Amino acid sequence: MMKRLFLGLLVAVFMAGCSSVKLDDVPVEDKSASAVPAQPGGAGGATESRVAPVAADSAASTAAGPVNVARLVYFDYDSYVIKPEFQAIIEAHARFLKANGTRRVALEGHTDERGGREYNLALGQRRAEAVRRALALLGVGDNQMEAVSFGKEKPAAPGSDEAAWAKNRRVEIVYR
Repeated sequence: MMKRLFLGLLVAVFMAGCSSVKLDDVPVEDKSASAVPAQPGGAGGATESRVAPVAADSAASTAAGPVNVARLVYFDYDSYVIKPEFQAIIEAHARFLKANGTRRVALEGHTDERGGREYNLALGQRRAEAVRRALALLGVGDNQMEAVSFGKEKPAAPGSDEAAWAKNRRVEIVYR
């Protein structure tokens, strides 16, 4: 009995040291007061937003979430760092959720097929938690969000090449 326990502990320690990714440190920055720089060729060099305003009073927009806003946040390989190009999407969802305090959202973390099942479940959870923390920094209540992981179990794109893997490394924002 003691031998099995020791062997199980040894396997767990070995598995924990297999990755170079630190799953406990989620690098999320509070950028709630920052402005989006104007695009080249923009009006007079002024700061302009690339995201359309969210209408909170429309019945159609409250039924399924913000209108014309993407619901996918993609990640690099073996990473759960939110890329700057997805910050505007997160900000738009935060505005919608703050304006609709009774709405709930599931943040579903996914990975590509590479790596073991347990590792991918943990990485998917870290990705979902990174988006949850970013939304929380923008004022969304914890009671409105749930972070879950599907790991590699629900791929968005079939295949074993970089194009498919890139589409599978994602967090889906699903309104409930």
